[in-house]
Amino acid sequence: MNSLPITHDFICVRCSRHMKTCCQTSEVYATPGDVKRIQQHSGRSDFTVFQAPDDPVYLQQDDDPEWLNNVFRADGTRRVLKRHDNGDCTFLGEAGCVLPLEVRPLICRIYPYDYTAAGLREELARGCPLELLPEGQELLEALDISRDDAVRWHALLYEEIKQEPHEDAN
Repeated sequence: MNSLPITHDFICVRCSRHMKTCCQTSEVYATPGDVKRIQQHSGRSDFTVFQAPDDPVYLQQDDDPEWLNNVFRADGTRRVLKRHDNGDCTFLGEAGCVLPLEVRPLICRIYPYDYTAAGLREELARGCPLELLPEGQELLEALDISRDDAVRWHALLYEEIKQEPHEDAN
């Protein structure tokens, strides 16, 4: 078995050396609250765009009608963070996300928890390279994410998706 060297860098930094990260491949939905927090922090308002999903997996939400009914506008678009031509999130810097944790989009904070309106699932989303973790370390420990924080962010996410102004989708 080919083992990778373990370093003391943060897991997301190690991941970025190993493969494209979620910050480079995901279409990051931003709630109205996310937009407000990011605007207040950055002084910018040019960081989102309304677009239909590039990846059809974003439309496969049969288990979460609340998400489909609130996030997507009638024309099939939703607000996402802009990405550079190479796919990188507009807020991805050389050392990771340039936004402080409490300013980042809620779905970024929750990841790698998988969820629906009903709550967080027990099984984590796939995507993080677990082979980069030191032996005996769990992913959530490496990411320094507590379930309590994820539960709080999840509740806020579902509050904020209900604030989507869909009447302007025409």
